[in-house]
Amino acid sequence: MKLVIANWKMNHLRRDAEAFCATLLASYKPVEGVVAGIAPPYPLLPVLARLCAGSPVRLYAQNAHAEARGAYTGEVSMAQIQDAGCTAVLLGHSERRQYCAETEATLLPKIKAACAQGLLPMLCIGETLAQRDANETLDVLRRQLAILPEAAPESLAIAYEPVWAIGTGRVATVAQIAEVHAFIRKELTTLLGAAGAEVPILYGGSVTPDNFAEIMRVPHVAGGLVGGASLDASKFLKLLEIAGA
Repeated sequence: MKLVIANWKMNHLRRDAEAFCATLLASYKPVEGVVAGIAPPYPLLPVLARLCAGSPVRLYAQNAHAEARGAYTGEVSMAQIQDAGCTAVLLGHSERRQYCAETEATLLPKIKAACAQGLLPMLCIGETLAQRDANETLDVLRRQLAILPEAAPESLAIAYEPVWAIGTGRVATVAQIAEVHAFIRKELTTLLGAAGAEVPILYGGSVTPDNFAEIMRVPHVAGGLVGGASLDASKFLKLLEIAGA
């Protein structure tokens, strides 16, 4: 299974979402084994649920709270994102780790909550430039993945995003991507047994239609978590075409 997920972050208004979906759905030709997903800001989830109804495009939330309900002003529960049309949720994106102080301790209950609600958790992992320069990349990833046995997810996806390549125009080299994805696969198998061999591992970090084909040829790369390029429907269509080639 290959996944190409558009992470819109804090971008687009309703009119932008409507224009995007009109272009996407007019030209999108689904390919068996390739999943197209969009992770919009919360207010656009019902809009996209309506626009994409009856299509194979899946909705992802960019985050959700671990608690089912309660006095958590500004938060959204797993049940609420599912009710809005989501089938999956991004967890631990580097921007949330950086700006919202998310840690393995806060992500563990979120993974459990997503699974309990029947949502696919996509755990985002990655190292900063300082950590890579200090040769700490694999140690950082090992620590970020170490919560998985306790979370015991029935379903799971991983997105590897080197923090230094997100929105910078820099992309990890093929050799760097190959080394890290092979390491992640080995760790997943160690931590989760046979199930770890089936977990899709996506790459993210300045993915574009110009570099995606090369990235997709790297062993253990099962798609892309795409930021800036995913805001343009024509570019997103091209990424889906490459994934299905």
